[in-house]
Amino acid sequence: MSSTPTGSTAPGPARLLVGVVVRPHGLRGELVVEVRTDSPEERFAPGAELAALSGARTPGPVPPMLTVVASRPHSGRLLVTFAQAVDRDTAEGLRGVRLLVDAADLPPTDDPDEFHAHQLEGLRAELGDGTVVGTVKEIAHGPGGELLVLTRPDLPEALVPFVSEIVPIVDLEGGRVVLDPPEGLFDP
Repeated sequence: MSSTPTGSTAPGPARLLVGVVVRPHGLRGELVVEVRTDSPEERFAPGAELAALSGARTPGPVPPMLTVVASRPHSGRLLVTFAQAVDRDTAEGLRGVRLLVDAADLPPTDDPDEFHAHQLEGLRAELGDGTVVGTVKEIAHGPGGELLVLTRPDLPEALVPFVSEIVPIVDLEGGRVVLDPPEGLFDP
């Protein structure tokens, strides 16, 4: 089971996070981008337009849209040049910017066991007997795989491995995921 694009923390259901500008790289406006999508070759292709949303570390106003001129892999991240950042000073102003795409622009997945992250967020998480244990807040991506982050009333968040043995049913139409957790998964 997998979700794509990864790390969807964009505000509202209409836009999905595909990257975060970390810092400038060099003198010609190139930026280090932390990728948050399973399709960086598509999202950061020359000519791609991404919505820009200021982050907590963004020093000032940013253009509403950024157009990719070029991108290349670099140390597990991407170095991206945008048409709107022609030098280091302009690039510095984009530090912390979140890069978003419209969810409506994403094609449906062909794999019945693959979901876009925004489809899972907000689903009710319940056990096989119908007991509600929480709500899917987001999808976390760790070195061992993807995790459903569940908010639970009056309890700390829970991390549930997003694998078919533990999440045997994803019912998008019913607004729920059914869990078969191993013993102790929800213990405090």
